[in-house]
Amino acid sequence: MLFLLVLLGSLVPVVPTGPLVGSAAVVAFHHAAPAVSLLVVLAVAATAACAGDLALYWLGRRGMESRGGTLWLERIRDRAPQERLEQAQERLGRHAVPVLVLSRMIPAGRLPVILACLVARWPLRRFARGNSLACVAWAATYQVIGVLGGSLFDEPWKGVVVVVVLTLAISAAPAVWNRLRDR
Repeated sequence: MLFLLVLLGSLVPVVPTGPLVGSAAVVAFHHAAPAVSLLVVLAVAATAACAGDLALYWLGRRGMESRGGTLWLERIRDRAPQERLEQAQERLGRHAVPVLVLSRMIPAGRLPVILACLVARWPLRRFARGNSLACVAWAATYQVIGVLGGSLFDEPWKGVVVVVVLTLAISAAPAVWNRLRDR
């Protein structure tokens, strides 16, 4: 179930996958063999996230290569200042893995970076290498949040509640900050 939900969340970004992974980590922490259970949660979450991202990237590549997609890509390139586009592609080329990891950690940061990789015409293999490390780092981060939340309580459900509230608050923080700053 975790695999399917995280896969769906990678394809449809409105599914809150962080709380899912954190909650699964809480339950695994309270399992009879927590070390093994936590490794399984990490592997399942990272694999599902990576598979979803690769499917999204593959679909994006297919769409970009179609007649309408080529026109769409040209419109994106025309709207972006050329020097900014070159600067972004250079940074992405030099710091590919850190950029992919950071984009996975920031709420709503993954899709713009995937789009930048598509615009830069990265081969699927190059994207997959960097993205796989990003997905493992992402899954490990939410797993640590889950373990910390689960270790606070004897009952797994209490830890799940804390993890869900905490991860949703972390996800909402940038939007709240931007609204407060704009006022």
